Amino acid sequence: MSRIDELIAELCPDGVKIRALGEIAELVRGNGMPKADLTDSGVGAIHYGQIYTHYGAWTTTTLSCVSTETAARLATANPGDLIITNTSENIEDVGKAVAWLGGQPIVTGGHATVIRHREDPKFLSYWFQTESFAAQKRALASGTKVIDVSARQLAKALVPVPPLKVQREIVRILDTFKELEAELEAELEAELEARRRQHEHYRTQILTPEPSWRETTLGAIAEVFDGPHATPKKTSSGPWYLSISSLKDGHVHLDASAHLAAEDFPRWTRRVAPEVGDTLFSYETRLGQAGYWARSDPAALGRRMGILRPHKSEIVPKFLTIAYLSPTFQSLIESRTVRGSTVDRIPIADLSTWPISIPPMTEQHRIVTYLDKIDTLVNDMSVSLPAELAARRRQYEFYRGRLLTFKKLGV
Repeated sequence: MSRIDELIAELCPDGVKIRALGEIAELVRGNGMPKADLTDSGVGAIHYGQIYTHYGAWTTTTLSCVSTETAARLATANPGDLIITNTSENIEDVGKAVAWLGGQPIVTGGHATVIRHREDPKFLSYWFQTESFAAQKRALASGTKVIDVSARQLAKALVPVPPLKVQREIVRILDTFKELEAELEAELEAELEARRRQHEHYRTQILTPEPSWRETTLGAIAEVFDGPHATPKKTSSGPWYLSISSLKDGHVHLDASAHLAAEDFPRWTRRVAPEVGDTLFSYETRLGQAGYWARSDPAALGRRMGILRPHKSEIVPKFLTIAYLSPTFQSLIESRTVRGSTVDRIPIADLSTWPISIPPMTEQHRIVTYLDKIDTLVNDMSVSLPAELAARRRQYEFYRGRLLTFKKLGV
């Protein structure tokens, strides 16, 4: 039998009282306090929007403050009180609560309610995260574009009120879960970052020119194409429209790309259209970005985009992208960038004359294969580690729900 079971058997063997929030707490609706009132010093303040984005179940410090004069006309939250959101654009954020556990009173403003009570503050705040409360707030909410659960409606929410000893033991367990989750997240992030650093080390090492490499020019191994000098009208479907934001880590990301109308496609590909094996690059803003185009889908370039089309007898297409992103060539880009008053740019008319060092074809194939394997390993970890963390969070939520579900008294 767990400590929780022992306490329930001892203190509430017949069940737990279920009370309306308004019966066990005083609800004080906040008012005022736009973001313009927030300062870096003064009286601690929690803005309702920060509860969505910054705070967890409880806090001992505030992200912002307000002046003493402003604080005097706002709702006060004393140590142990909860601040809960009343308004949001989605039902998930409405009713998100944070327990104030600092040493001094603080204030809050509009779209928030202070909950003053005599229960364990962490217990209440954790309970506001349960599916039991989520189901109730969906019934209590009003509005479509802006969702609101008023203080009057919140007061109707039915809350289990076990003895304080039970509440505190539940809080102890849930706090432990949160600590374990934070430790796991830190460990997984550190492991992923270590693999990324290792990847960069190997990439730098393997792409450092050796005596067997051949000095040539970019124009001798690839054609250089300049893309259109304007931006097409974007559409929700049609051929791909690839912009600078599409380029990341040597890849062309279609989830960051747009479309253009099929009837506009010929006009925007008059200069050039991407072909399988091309290296797409940016020659203005975000200099140094490039991506390997491996698809046969019809696509057009956006402004400030260019193409390197490899001579396949001279260079392995994917190696061209890798070489462009190598530390050696990136340093060349940095040194030859034309600094402008509005944007920096690569002088694309001169790009074909730029020097580049490449290994024999067999070595190029070997490097591409090797780096692909490392990329796959890092990408797999980028997926599997967050998935592991998400699984742990679901497990935590399951146990939180179990711990905060009680037999009703008299049932």
